[in-house]
Amino acid sequence: MTTAEQLTQIFNDNFVAYFRSHVAHVNIVGRNFQSDHTLLGGIYEDLQDQIDFIGELLRTLQEYMPCDIQDVLFNSHISLDAIEGSSIELLSLVFDDIEHLKSCYEELITIATEEGHDEIANYAQDRVLTLAKTSWMLRSTLED
Repeated sequence: MTTAEQLTQIFNDNFVAYFRSHVAHVNIVGRNFQSDHTLLGGIYEDLQDQIDFIGELLRTLQEYMPCDIQDVLFNSHISLDAIEGSSIELLSLVFDDIEHLKSCYEELITIATEEGHDEIANYAQDRVLTLAKTSWMLRSTLED
């Protein structure tokens, strides 16, 4: 896989993860509503910011950002199942998506480094760190 192909995959997965975390943010209920709502808000906003940034990285490689929503959804490796359930279920679904994205960025580090795209590898390293922190916050929230 090339850097551009991995970035495109990350775009697709990030787009779906963004949507799922935004749905969880809006639909979450329960005794810890305020803190869960705030946590999920930060997550979806971060993922939303990446949509433009990844698209622009693809352009630096003379590739185009995916332009067909059906292709984005079809090619995403993140579940397209409905985002519903208890607060624990919603947080767990978002946690799984974040862990998946983290592993995709870890792969991007290797690919981009091998192809000499150090700036993209550096971006991926920053994303791994951000997503690791997000995973920690979700995992800590889910613990009893």
